[in-house]
Amino acid sequence: MSKKIILLALLMLLTASDFASGKVRKKRATVQKPKIELQERVDEIDNYDFLYNDEGDNLNYDALAINNIMDEAMSHIGARYRSGSKGPNAFDCSGFTSYVFRHSGGVEIGCSSRDQYAKNMPVNRSEMQRGDLVFFTSPGSGRNVGHVGIVIDVDPLTQTFSFIHASSSKGVTISNSSDGFYTRRFIGVRRVLQ
Repeated sequence: MSKKIILLALLMLLTASDFASGKVRKKRATVQKPKIELQERVDEIDNYDFLYNDEGDNLNYDALAINNIMDEAMSHIGARYRSGSKGPNAFDCSGFTSYVFRHSGGVEIGCSSRDQYAKNMPVNRSEMQRGDLVFFTSPGSGRNVGHVGIVIDVDPLTQTFSFIHASSSKGVTISNSSDGFYTRRFIGVRRVLQ
């Protein structure tokens, strides 16, 4: 999407420079503009769909698969936390994420949060999408990966996000990256390729 915006901005700058240099001349008032039929206008507008279409930018983003992941994850809200548990009645953080991906599409993402961080594709925070895995340190992990969740929603301006995860204090719950605890402990983002 950013390439398209840059291209559009460059096109507008070039057009503006033509006006400033006098290369564009005003048409005489006596010249009659041809009438454009409604269908021609619609066809012209359709030519610019690429400006608003994200299909080319998100080649690994499958909306149906992500919706299945989100449905599965949300169905476990309130499940209790238990260290080492892999579901469906109790989870630890990596048990929750691996259970969700396995049961929503048969995808094996790794067993531990460290394994999931190492096994899946790194993504810049600015390119984060719904369904990506987000990783944090935990009080017992030092500077290493110790916690994982699944992105629900991203604010592209602030790059904050909400995520669902198995919290040791609340069980399966939704949190926000702007919470000071998670802001300080954020490590990175990984995308599961299906």
